[in-house]
Parts: sequence; structure tokens; C-alpha cells
Amino acid sequence: MLYAKAMLRLVGLGKTYPGFALSVSLEVPPGQTLALLGPSGSGKSTLLRLVAGLETPDSGQVWLNETELTPLPPEARRVGFVFQDYALFPHLSVSENIAFGLREARWDNASIRERVAELLGLTHLSPHAHKRPDQLSGGERQRVALARALAHRPQVLLLDEPLGALDLKLRQELLLELRAILRQTAVPSIVVTHDQSEAFVIAHQVTLLREGALVQQGAPEQLFNRPKSPWVATFLGHRNVLTAEQSRQIGLPARPHLLPQEALTLGEGEEARVQERIFKGFTVALELAWRGQRLYLEGPEPGLHPGDTTRLRVDWSKVVALEEGNEGEPWQPADTVTPSARP
Repeated sequence: MLYAKAMLRLVGLGKTYPGFALSVSLEVPPGQTLALLGPSGSGKSTLLRLVAGLETPDSGQVWLNETELTPLPPEARRVGFVFQDYALFPHLSVSENIAFGLREARWDNASIRERVAELLGLTHLSPHAHKRPDQLSGGERQRVALARALAHRPQVLLLDEPLGALDLKLRQELLLELRAILRQTAVPSIVVTHDQSEAFVIAHQVTLLREGALVQQGAPEQLFNRPKSPWVATFLGHRNVLTAEQSRQIGLPARPHLLPQEALTLGEGEEARVQERIFKGFTVALELAWRGQRLYLEGPEPGLHPGDTTRLRVDWSKVVALEEGNEGEPWQPADTVTPSARP
């Protein structure tokens, strides 16, 4: 598959509704996937619709390389869109669904057959080419929607909760497949999701939105390991997020801190008491009382139960200092605890 190398840029792209204002600037380099991550109502789907031209922005521009897309209608933008509910034509076969946009664009029959066959192979749908959507599983319908969005060789690909309608097992099965397809298409892609694990697997870069503002952006590992604020850390699934007062009580400077899992070592250090044990299948989670705080630790079966005492050591060099304040401020990497500040 050959695609032009395109850079997607959103410059001050904004939309205002009663009680809500979206304003975002970001870039998606050629061939990369950016995940928009955030809670419901943060503006993720609105941003996709602005890029696609399905809504008109109140401010800002959408650029593809040196071409401004903002004044163009949706059909002139060369944008592929995969909707959450797939929006397939129920009376058409898989092949006919994929070919629909190509016929509307007046591709010749030979080119349509060649392109449809190529996409059936890419999405592993060749055995289902003549089936209708109601004869397919949820995962197969999702792949049809993706193939249809790719049919006209878009320069930008947008996906709104592409796995959201699937059950957990099917989402897990399709996640790596979707990642592989997005990398093969080699066009700038934006994937909307509220699931941080999906975002981390699919994307080269993750942008976290909150109430219409870009809170933090980075590569998945960078974002997870260096969250900017307590809100970001908690949203990404971290458990040991301490307030300024809790930090002070264990001997840290009086500001919020994150104690990541890799900073905690069981069996060494100071005495801790097991408050709760949670069996999670491959891992066991413990809640431990330590220095007057309740800490969460997850890992292999430790053989400990509520009421047991053990020892816990904190590697202060791995503790992350967090910021409090305006989530919309420009992001800077959080600091680790400096040697002079270690208890």
C-alpha cells in the first residue's frame, strides 16, 4: 500500500457549546497513530468530527502538510472515518460495503475489484466477502468498517472507539490486529478511546484530554511513568497517589507524589501490615499499612493475608513528584525526588 507522507496539524482548533469549550493544538507525524484518551465529555469525539469536517470549528485550522482542510467539505478532505457503531449498510455484502465509496467516486470496475481484494486480504475478511453484516461477528464487522474507511486511500484515518462495541475477550483479540493494520496503512491516524491500555498498545503518541483541554501528551511509556499531576496519575491507573499532606506524613516534601509499583519492594525495609488481599488471577494485590498510609502493591503471590506483618522498602529515587494547579498549562516532565529531599 502506498500513501503520501502526510503530516496532520491542528492549530488552535476550537469548538464551544453551552458549558463546554474545546481548544487543542497537536501534530500527528506521517505514518504515526495518536490516541486521544480521556473521560466521557472531554471532547475526544468532537475533535474527530472537526477534523473530518462533520462539524465546523469556531476557531483554528486543520492542516495536512501545507494544505488547509478547514474550509473543505468532508468529501474533499480524503479522511477515512471508522464510527463506533460501524455504520455498515445492512443490505450489502462485505465486498459491496468496502466498494461503496469507490463506486460513488466513479472508480472503474477493475480498480474496484483490485482494491477490494487488497483490503479483504489486509483485514483477513476474504472468507466473508459475500456475507452481509448480520452474518458477521462484532470483530468482523469492525474490520469491514476499517476496510471501507481505507478503501479510497485516505490521507488521514480517524477511529472513534473502534473496539468499544466489543466484549472484553474480542477487544483483546483484535487490539494487536488493529495495531498492525494501522502501522501497515502508514497514514497519520487518530484513535479515540477511554481505555488507557488500548491507547498504550495502539498508539505511538497518547494525548490526554480533560474538559476540552490537552492535559499531557507523550509516548505511552513516558506518559505512564511521568504523569504531570495527581489527576493524570489516577486516570492512568496509578494507585499510590499521595496528597501533599500524605507525602509530608511519610517524610517527603509537602507536595503530591506518586509511588510507582517499581519503587516498592516487599520483604525489606520497615514493618508493614497487610490490610487487604485481592486475588486477580495472574497477580495478587495487597493493601498495606505503612508509615500511617495505605499503599497498594501488585505482583506474584506473596503468601500474605490480612493481619500478617511484612516489611516494605521504598526506593525514593523512583518516587515521582507531581504538580497541582491548572491542568491546561503546558506540560513539563515531573521530577523524581532529589537526594536532599529523601527521608
